[in-house]
This record gives sequence, C-alpha cells and structure tokens, in this order.
Amino acid sequence: MTDSPVVTTASGPVRGFWRDAGTPDVSAAFLGIPFAKPPTGQRRFAAPVPPEPWTEPLDATQYGATPLRISGDDNLIPEPAVPGKSTLNVNVFTPDPDGSRPVLVWIHGGGFTEGSPASHWYDGARFNRDGVVTVSISYRLGFDGFGEIAGAPTNRGVRDWIAALEWVQQNIAAFGGDPSRVTIGGQSAGGGAVLTLLGMPSVQHLFHQAIAISAALGDVPRETARERAERLAALGGVSADVEGYRSLTEKRIRQLQPQAATPRKGIGFLQDVLTVGLPWGPVIDGELIERPTVDSLARGIGADKPLLLGATDDEFTMVADDDASKFWWVPAGLLLWPFLRDRGVRRAWLRANKAQRAKGSVATAGRYVSDKVFRVLVPRVAEARRGDGADTWAYAFSWVSPVKKWACHCLDVPFWFDGLDRDKVANLAGPHPPQTLADQMHAAAVAMVTSGEPGWPAWSTTPGTARVFGGSGPDVTVDAYDSTLALL
Repeated sequence: MTDSPVVTTASGPVRGFWRDAGTPDVSAAFLGIPFAKPPTGQRRFAAPVPPEPWTEPLDATQYGATPLRISGDDNLIPEPAVPGKSTLNVNVFTPDPDGSRPVLVWIHGGGFTEGSPASHWYDGARFNRDGVVTVSISYRLGFDGFGEIAGAPTNRGVRDWIAALEWVQQNIAAFGGDPSRVTIGGQSAGGGAVLTLLGMPSVQHLFHQAIAISAALGDVPRETARERAERLAALGGVSADVEGYRSLTEKRIRQLQPQAATPRKGIGFLQDVLTVGLPWGPVIDGELIERPTVDSLARGIGADKPLLLGATDDEFTMVADDDASKFWWVPAGLLLWPFLRDRGVRRAWLRANKAQRAKGSVATAGRYVSDKVFRVLVPRVAEARRGDGADTWAYAFSWVSPVKKWACHCLDVPFWFDGLDRDKVANLAGPHPPQTLADQMHAAAVAMVTSGEPGWPAWSTTPGTARVFGGSGPDVTVDAYDSTLALL
C-alpha cells in the first residue's frame, strides 16, 4: 500500500492517501472532491449543478474550500475554514476502495450559519476500522444557503445536501461503499438536517437509515424567511431580489444576517429563538419542504427508515453559568416567565424538573432552553413515528464534563466517533474522558449503520425507552425524557 490510491468517479479520477499503512487500522482518505460547481458569479444563489469533468487525477489529499469563512477554533467543536471558491465538496474515508460496505454520510452542525466538514473530529478512521465507509459533506450556510430570494431557488443548502447524497449514490461504490446501505447522520443543525431529509418524500431513495444527534430543526415559515430577507436587503441598501443580493459581498451578507434575522439582542434574541426558531435554516417553502418536519413524519414519511436520535442532558445550560451569581436569588418560575408565559405549562415543567431546580434557578432556566430547542424533539419525533410503526431508538447522554460541569452540547461527538484522542477534545471533555463510554457509543453507532439496530429496545415497541450513556442509574430507562413532556 505504498502507492497513493486512485479512484475513478463519474467526473474523473481522484488521488487520495493511505493512513496507518501496515496496521489493522489502515484506511484511505479522499478529501475535497467537488460534487458541484463553485456557487459563485451567476451560480451564486442558484441550485447546485454537477462539476465539470476532468481527466487527470484530482489531488484529493487536502480538505477543499469551505462555506465557513472564519475558522471557529474556539468553538465547542474546532471548525476550520479553508479559503477558496469550490466550496461544495465531499470527503471520503474508506477501509479499502475494494469491497461493498455500509456508508455513513455525516452532515455537520453550526446552527445552519457556521460549521465545517473539515473538522478532524469528523474523520472517519475509526468507523473505517469497523467496516464503515464514511463521507462528510459541505453545504451553503446562512443567508446564502437558506435565505428567501425572489428569482432564486429556495432552500439552496438543502439542495446541496441532496446533491451530495446523489453524488454518494453515483460514486460511493468506487470507494468500497454500498449505495443500497447509506445512513445519514448529523449533530445539532446537522441532526436537524437529517430529520428534515427524513421528512421529505422526494429524497427517500437516497438513504436507508438515519442518526440524529442533538437535532435542532430549522422549519422556518416562508413568510418569516421573506421578512428576514427583506430586512437584510434594506440593511444592505439593495433590492430584495437575486441581483440585489448578488451585489453584496459574502462578507457583507455575513455581517448583516444576524441583525436581519432578529434585530433584538440579549433576552430578546433568546425569546425569538425559543418562540420563532433558529435565525436561518430550512424553510417550509411548500415545494421542496411541504410542511413542518414532525408533521411530515407523523404522516408516515420516512417510516421505512430506522432512526436513532437523542440529546445530551444539558445541551446549553452552561451558557448561563457566568450569570449564576447574578440571578441565584430569582425564583426559577420568575426567571422562566419571559420565555414560558403559559402558567400551567410552566408549573408542570417545573414540577417535572425538581432535580434540576435543586441546582439553582439559572441551571433550571438553562435546562429549559435545552429542552425547548433540543430535548423535547426526541419524544416529539419518536411519538410521531410510532403511529406508523417506524423503528425508532432513543438515547440520552448524561456524562458530565469535568471542564464544562454539564453533559453539554457537542460533548458527545468525539464519543460517537471514538475520537477522544483528537486535538482539542480535552478542552471540552477534560484530560481523561472515559474510553469505555466511547467504546459503548461508537459500537452503538456502528451497529446502527451496519444492522439498523443500535442494541437496546426501540421506542416504537416500548414507548419512552432510551439508552442512557454515562449516567449514574440504569443503562436503559423508560423515563429519560419525562421531564420534557409538559412542553409537548
């Protein structure tokens, strides 16, 4: 295995490189393979189109350009930004280009405005070791990917996901993958992308199973998307059409899009996120995305696809830690009132979260934010699918970081990828995170990808059942998400 591996795709040959040659963990990586032409010039704000073919082997030994333009080195997950125009690409990690193995396609998170497929946390080496071909994909972010623009196709970021999955169907066999055994997976906004795709009738042929980790849905109403786009045009001093937006640079749009999405800051911004949703993301356009995702799942769309989903116990509780001393004296109910006005629901939720209330009012408010954005989606989706008998498995991640003091957002990602030794994992998980927990979680992910079952009773057959990773109680319970039910 001294020669660089060369694989022929539908567009042309690509040359990758071997890792860990001469060991049982040997694998090949092919990085930055374009699945679409650069979205620049007249293709900016257009649907993705296949790349121009080439004849000489394309150097696929470095990550391609990313839609992310400013590296998020200090983010919970390190997110590299790679400069360049050809931002729509895939990275393929394979045990061997020969063979026919199950495939995991990974969609990164970042609130639909940030994130990068070039993060080394998403390297598929450990999945390769266990017989899984792994692909990470890029997609347009923020307004470029999801803004509502007169004269342009809607949901361009979603169309990028679809184009990448079509590339996988067309090409993955050449990398040793089986196109009839494709699992889509993602975390945070990437988990929301997975659920969005699962609820779209037109894309069901492109994948066969799904893993949604700490999923956050977009589901932006079209009228809301239009209002945000018009605000951005007004802020930029341009017409609210494709030509007007093209006259603004990428940098200028990135500067304007936070204020265009929600002019309010502080508590007002948080209220907007909790009531209206994420600033940018998939839009319910009535065309590509016909209705809210959970409604689509309740109608039986995607019911033939096994699904694993779950969340961490305290996704975003830590964001209020710096303010704990300021608000320790404020009763939890009063602290929640700006975000949860319904008195009956507020009281019911507080009763169900007595254990969290013992940690203080700020911790309680943080848990509410975690529940509202992430955790309540688990029972909502699982119950929506249960009526059609769809196979659904739930989990909860409860291991508390010694650094962040919570089972927080993104903490579980290196456990799923069996990547506790990756750079900067210690910043989130401390110097000695438990490898045994990573063994358990990674094994569950591999089992889901290879067999369609992660290894514990399904919610669909035993409602409420979830596997608890890293908790102090039983490994499998029926009440892991009971504290969210008042929000249903």
